[in-house]
Amino acid sequence: MTTTAPAPAVTVQKVGGRLGAVLTGVRLGGDLPAETVAEIRAALLEHKVVFFRGQDHLDEEQHEAFGRLLGTPVAHPTVPSADGRYSFPVDSDHGGRANQWHSDVTFVPAYPAFSILRAVVVPPYGGNTLWANTATAYARLPQPLRRLADELRAVHSNDYDYAALRPDALPEQLARFREVFTSTKFLTEHPVVRVHPETGERVLLLGNFVQRIKGLTAPDSRALFQLFQSHIERPENTVRWQWQAGDVAIWDNRATQHYGVDDSDDHERKLRRVTIDGDVPVGVDGRTSLLLSPESVPDPAFGVASGASSTSDTSGVPAAEAATA
Repeated sequence: MTTTAPAPAVTVQKVGGRLGAVLTGVRLGGDLPAETVAEIRAALLEHKVVFFRGQDHLDEEQHEAFGRLLGTPVAHPTVPSADGRYSFPVDSDHGGRANQWHSDVTFVPAYPAFSILRAVVVPPYGGNTLWANTATAYARLPQPLRRLADELRAVHSNDYDYAALRPDALPEQLARFREVFTSTKFLTEHPVVRVHPETGERVLLLGNFVQRIKGLTAPDSRALFQLFQSHIERPENTVRWQWQAGDVAIWDNRATQHYGVDDSDDHERKLRRVTIDGDVPVGVDGRTSLLLSPESVPDPAFGVASGASSTSDTSGVPAAEAATA
């Protein structure tokens, strides 16, 4: 009679007071036992972003295979993958140091639930990534601001002023942004506060893709955006990771924003990201997010469109009403 060896224990060590933990005792891949995956997911939901060192064995195939243990991988809606499947290139020569706070792909309704980022080549200095906890940012707002945020909705778009945010961008980077990143221009209306589908937490849904706050003048919209965004970016609400080749970071994209710092001069920085399909956000009032343009999220070059695995409604009506419609 043979017995199955127990899965090795996962060790969790916090690296920040409000988010971030290093997990050890895990060799990532598609063959992890269910109990180990459950431990990783629990740590991820609690700490928002988790880090693994020494995962040099991962290639594109194993990266994707591990991602499938967390959900359904989805390709970026506009940017071609690095491997023809789901591996999104985050490369220094393609503007891969975002230098701006954002959650991934919030310009579509069911933006990714999780992002899994693997470091392939890192610069000798700089190139760190920061994350911010959008759940504690909301929870620590003064009560009048929480009430205001609960009522607001914002329009997100991938068609923003790239040149204004990156005035030193090379002409080929500007051309790539216009021709690739905005090859389909998306407009999506989200609640400013969404209810996290797994933890029940209220989180601020903002970041660089916000075009405007619905129903406000441009000056008022900018002022309110900056007010709430500043609470997300407070230093005590963030954690910073210094990459080593072979590192993997996984974050809950529904409860964080992140910022890739562009401070490594001309040194090469190459990372690969696999994103896991999310669900359509629901606001405090029960109303879901709404895709304004185009009529539907087009199929990417490979796989299904973001949100295609979700059964959530995208009509913008309260979820309870949608269920009985």
